[in-house]
Amino acid sequence: MESQKYDDLIKYIAEEDKLEKILENQQVIKTPIVRNGKLSTIGYQPDVWKKWE
Repeated sequence: MESQKYDDLIKYIAEEDKLEKILENQQVIKTPIVRNGKLSTIGYQPDVWKKWE
């Protein structure tokens, strides 16, 4: 239920204020964030990772 509270927080905030609010409440960020050069994924996405060279 805690994550729903933060989802609602981000959903109803002005677009220009979202990044600041996310940085203040980092628990709303899905993990893992996986990077491969200029490519990245958010969350568990092994099918995407298999396509990376």
